[in-house]
Amino acid sequence: MTSTGPILIAYDGSDDARHAIDHAAAILGGADAIVLYVRPALEGMAAHAAGHPALEDVGSIDDTALDGGRRIAAEGAEHARRAGLNAEARVASSIDAVAETVVRVADELDASLIVLGSRGSRGLKSLVLGSVSDHVVHHARRPALVVPSPGLAAARRYVTNAIPDILLAAQVHGR
Repeated sequence: MTSTGPILIAYDGSDDARHAIDHAAAILGGADAIVLYVRPALEGMAAHAAGHPALEDVGSIDDTALDGGRRIAAEGAEHARRAGLNAEARVASSIDAVAETVVRVADELDASLIVLGSRGSRGLKSLVLGSVSDHVVHHARRPALVVPSPGLAAARRYVTNAIPDILLAAQVHGR
């Protein structure tokens, strides 16, 4: 599949997401981009409990959350414009998982590329919560670029550079 649509950048307001924007701008400067913030649709999640007194104000809470989502997306789009992309902000409200929403929006936009940051979560947290970037890479019907966080990239470089020394030490000690 070849697309001429915009780049879709999944953005959550984190330093890792800003780093992914910077990386995308460095290699694709001037490209059209949509900076997407995905948020849970509180009204949709609470619909099954309609009439419950604890949920009387869910509409106003959802409106406030939407305003917060718009601010996060706008901040990401502004960061992308400063980095050299022709960026617009977009918020998606969904009861689906974030990764599923990213894939769906990429399809709707016919995005040429999906860009995501990665924290490198592993272990129990990754097992329970899953990895947005992992899900997107395995389910998207278009290219995806996963940009590791600076800390994760540094740790991977350290381990990669240390392996020859570890192997040499093991040979010296007869293992």
